Amino acid sequence: MLHIHNSLTRSKEEFVPLTPGMVRMYVCGMTVYDLCHLGHARVFVVFDMATRWLRASGYQVEYVRNITDIDDKIIKRAAENGETPGALTERFIEEMHQDERALGVLPPSHEPRATAYVAQMLALIGQLIEKGLAYPASNGDVYYSVRDFPGYGRLSGKSLDELRAGERVEIDTFKRDPLDFVLWKGAKPGEPAWASPWGSGRPGWHIECSAMSADLLGNHFDIHGGGQDLQFPHHENEIAQSEGAHDCTFVNYWMHNGFVRVDNEKMSKSLGNFFTIREVLQQYDAEVVRFFILRAHYRSPLNYSDAHLDDAKSALARLYTALKSAPLSTTPVDWTLPAAQAFKVAMDDDFNTPEALAVLFDLASSANRGDADSAHMLRNLGGVLGLLQRDTADFLKSGAVGAGLSEAEIDAMIVARREARAAKNFTESDRIRDALQAAGIVLEDGAGGTVWRRA
Repeated sequence: MLHIHNSLTRSKEEFVPLTPGMVRMYVCGMTVYDLCHLGHARVFVVFDMATRWLRASGYQVEYVRNITDIDDKIIKRAAENGETPGALTERFIEEMHQDERALGVLPPSHEPRATAYVAQMLALIGQLIEKGLAYPASNGDVYYSVRDFPGYGRLSGKSLDELRAGERVEIDTFKRDPLDFVLWKGAKPGEPAWASPWGSGRPGWHIECSAMSADLLGNHFDIHGGGQDLQFPHHENEIAQSEGAHDCTFVNYWMHNGFVRVDNEKMSKSLGNFFTIREVLQQYDAEVVRFFILRAHYRSPLNYSDAHLDDAKSALARLYTALKSAPLSTTPVDWTLPAAQAFKVAMDDDFNTPEALAVLFDLASSANRGDADSAHMLRNLGGVLGLLQRDTADFLKSGAVGAGLSEAEIDAMIVARREARAAKNFTESDRIRDALQAAGIVLEDGAGGTVWRRA
């Protein structure tokens, strides 16, 4: 039975879906004004992994991950570029999809864009005003009255006074209370705007997710996920909006993945340790990056460094090497077998991918001793995590874009080495071998000829 650590209760709970056999899950997606970074990669991979496991467990999964395509940063960047916000977001949505495909992330069931749900947001804001939980201000904005919602702060575990003392709260003379947050922003010259009962303007950030999740999954659903940085204020505000408007529980299980750190420091542009997915994929195979993310438990900090990526590359190569005799095709997993049961126990324990990967390494050890059944199980269980679905030789030959010699260059050097050996010019054959080794290419001579892989 699956257990999930619920951020709301701070405990691991047995997962019981609202509808038997079906899971409805919402994950906060990207604000599309730039290339995605490593933190986004972790969100993509973590909730793709969770979706894959839920489906492997027999659930039908309705997975919604939104796109924020109207926002202060989007408007600012578009103005700097001399383009419309729509042109900017369209371009970066495609860039995001390219990164997802590279990382083996399956598309969500629905990928709503905020600009397509303004009508639903306006209706939700109207409900909150009618219930006395929101108020229009004289500047054209509409605010949520935080102190009028009982229980605000449950997700962050802090009282209103603690939140007021501990958070940087924007000073706004139009608010009744500094903790109140904006639901609707009055129009500013030159910015995109929509008509509303409170004047022309655009939605605030928090209201988007409440409106989109209700429309696609209902007022009450199973799982809500996102990065740890969204726990407060974004998810706290979602609870206030949704439960305040609909008078029912919003979400049963809250999941938050941990931060990405770079050499044990928080990733940030100001520290100069900020990496986009595209930059990392210039140095490492995308499956190596996916494997690296899954090696850590999703709730733990993920420490990025070249040394950790190099180690992940070597570890994944060990798994692929054990698959030399395993066919590429997969079959349904027989969950009654011991290795599959151990894998299931790990994944049912709050998606414990480090323990699940340990099962794969045990299978690899057996496969290397000639156990074909273990190799076949390794391939199948790897597929559950979106791993190990390539030909072994292709993976071992793979390298990042621009990393060392091309395959054609390597093949040509191997031919030259073979010709040198046939001519008994061992000095030349050794020179070629050493040059390949210096470039990170390992040669394996066998009865069928020479095969190679990247170190």
